[in-house]
Amino acid sequence: MKVNSYEIVSQSDQLEAAIQGMDGLSAISLDTESNSRHRYPEQLCLIQIYAGRKVHIIDTINLHELTPLQSVLSDNSIQKIIHGADYDIRCLDRHHGLHVRNLFDTSIAARFSGLTEFGLAALIKNLLGVTIVKSERLQQADWGRRPLSPDALDYAASDVHHLMELRDILEQRLQGLGRTAWVAEECARLEEVRYAAPDFANAYLSIKGAQDLDGRALAVLRSLTLFREEEARRQSRPHFFIIPDFALITLAVNPTANLAKVQGLGPAGLQHFGKDLQEALREGQDAPPIQRSTVNHVRLSPTESSRLNRLKTWRTAQGKKLVLDPSLLWPAASLERLARTPGSFDNEIISKSIRRWQRDNFATSIRTCL
Repeated sequence: MKVNSYEIVSQSDQLEAAIQGMDGLSAISLDTESNSRHRYPEQLCLIQIYAGRKVHIIDTINLHELTPLQSVLSDNSIQKIIHGADYDIRCLDRHHGLHVRNLFDTSIAARFSGLTEFGLAALIKNLLGVTIVKSERLQQADWGRRPLSPDALDYAASDVHHLMELRDILEQRLQGLGRTAWVAEECARLEEVRYAAPDFANAYLSIKGAQDLDGRALAVLRSLTLFREEEARRQSRPHFFIIPDFALITLAVNPTANLAKVQGLGPAGLQHFGKDLQEALREGQDAPPIQRSTVNHVRLSPTESSRLNRLKTWRTAQGKKLVLDPSLLWPAASLERLARTPGSFDNEIISKSIRRWQRDNFATSIRTCL
């Protein structure tokens, strides 16, 4: 479905006019597009805002100063409707220091409405009877390139065009289930999320396969990972474009391998950074083996294990009764703490990990279970 009413905002006066047009509105819907598949570090390329029957596609590549937009995003009288807002909120914070207030996340609302499909296209089809085309080509497009094609612009506009209608239907379902306050609290917590820079020094530990390596191979992997980070920044290219993870593991296990024969290392890449890669391999081999940190995780006693199973059974039964994902009802880590020390119940239920709606609706039931 094409969205005909949109405008590209690429100049400061256009942004000011768009913001003025949002004055007095009760809600706007918002989405962002980045280019993490094509550039490193990624760029925030577009902000799409549907307001007053028009989609404003803010070109954040050509328009760098977005501070005026904060007046709208932080205005508590204007609800911001976003689908799967976690990434968008981190992205807005990271690139422009923009923060959202009065959030309604349609993905969260769908989860608490007893629905089983939470993707935007599925929700629009199932609840509105409208099919939007989710082209894989456009999903993987380089949103940092200019000019954007008409198909790309229509794709970007379609993501926000139906969010208000979705909000209306989801709000009705939540009201009928008595869960409006539950979603409001979840959204309020999400508003406080901020971007956190990656831990580059320990990034090697999260690479798939690292858990199977010995100390010597880990030292090589750490050296290679730091090299790849530096090279990715130098080329402004994503990590997988420089060296894919599986190739890093291959080299960590066999650092003297013939680089030309290592799958994932193309000739063009070796021509550009082959010498530096060999140096990183040497540095890793010369480094002392890495000793894995050991966390003294005390195993549950039979009594504690039985208690935890009883709590998990309680949570599963509640989820089935409410047609709700059990993991939403109470945090797993909290259940384990209660299984170990049931006497800490009063402190546990007022900890930061427990929502008010969880405490109000389920604390008595959990206490009985304990």
